[in-house]
Amino acid sequence: MTKIPSVSFEFFPPHDDAGEERLWAVTARLAPLAPTFVSVTYGAGGTTRERTDRVVRRIQSETGLDVAAHLTCVGASKADVNETAEGWWKANIRQIVALRGDMPPGAGAYEPHPDGYANAEELVHGLRQIADFDISVAAYPESHPDSLSPEADIDNLKRKIDAGATRAITQYFFDTDLFLRFRDRATAAGITVPIVPGILPVTNFAKVVEFSARCGASVPTWMADLFDGLDNDPETRKFVAVSVADDQCRQLQSEGIDRFHFYTLNRADLSYAICWRLGLRPNK
Repeated sequence: MTKIPSVSFEFFPPHDDAGEERLWAVTARLAPLAPTFVSVTYGAGGTTRERTDRVVRRIQSETGLDVAAHLTCVGASKADVNETAEGWWKANIRQIVALRGDMPPGAGAYEPHPDGYANAEELVHGLRQIADFDISVAAYPESHPDSLSPEADIDNLKRKIDAGATRAITQYFFDTDLFLRFRDRATAAGITVPIVPGILPVTNFAKVVEFSARCGASVPTWMADLFDGLDNDPETRKFVAVSVADDQCRQLQSEGIDRFHFYTLNRADLSYAICWRLGLRPNK
């Protein structure tokens, strides 16, 4: 019998009051599935810093869920980053997703703040000096777009782990073999912490193709064939999306994976349905 997996859910901070209300509805829908944590992202260049802070504090204080706050190096000094982390620790927020981060749109290639942490490795090390956080870092089955090579990407991940990270969460992917080969390379490099696959339920195929081109994730042609002709058929599109992600998770389970991180895009329906298919049931 296949083991029921543990799951976590990722949200982004809402842009307005209506979006905030939708997020609380999504949180209420997914919370009974008892995720190990939920995370809240940090916009490019730290552009959602205040909203991220407000949302993680509210989730922590009102829902009973463990919340992981994303934190990046971009656009902030070490003092500012440390102050944010210290405030979260005082608010009983014990988990952080530590990221280098991306520059704001149009700002060009990544440049560290002159008084800031240069990269995620430095950020993890700095957080370890503040408190005993549970720290997740990012991993890239198809390599980060800025990496010189797959080998350099693995080396960078190893440095983040050695600096004190608890686990790695991957960028989303659709080809299971990509993740498995990446996991094997990480293991060969001496990485022993859990590598949690990031799962993206596809709600809008065209947007996924567009975003994937920017972040270096590949979209298989078989997915294009599956979603072809469904632009104006949202019900069938949802069914196909659940089926694709369910198949992906089951293939990973057959290879010993028992943890999944869902990129919800602040929607509950697809992630909830996939988790139900995997055997999760709401706590009553």
